[in-house]
Amino acid sequence: MDVSDIQEDLMAEEDSMDDLIRDRFRLSAISIAEAEAKKSGMEIAGPVVACVADLAFKYAENVAKDLELFAHHAGRKVVNMDDVVLFAHRNDNLAASLRSMCNELKAKEPQSERKRKKVSTKKDDKASSSNAGVRTTDL
Repeated sequence: MDVSDIQEDLMAEEDSMDDLIRDRFRLSAISIAEAEAKKSGMEIAGPVVACVADLAFKYAENVAKDLELFAHHAGRKVVNMDDVVLFAHRNDNLAASLRSMCNELKAKEPQSERKRKKVSTKKDDKASSSNAGVRTTDL
């Protein structure tokens, strides 16, 4: 087995995982649509439900890409709650709900597990103040 065979196997495995995720998402969306229709006393045609499920998946993919870009722009490799709130900034109700949920989660989090910001030391202050007088023409 050479490197190209291993790469092909990995790509096939990744594709099958993508298909599995898409299929599960689609089934969940169909189930939700049917439950909501039943609750409202309506019927939805099968092709319409399938179309809505596909559109929802494509939207979720775009959201994921945007969140990834926000995190990358912030110099992080991991998406955090701030990225999600930023994504929702055009929808005031959604942004407010997300901020509220974020605050609730932070309140439930034990104090010891919260990340604390570093307190600047005198050494750091001296270094930053000594660099403050450097002009680009001096370099």
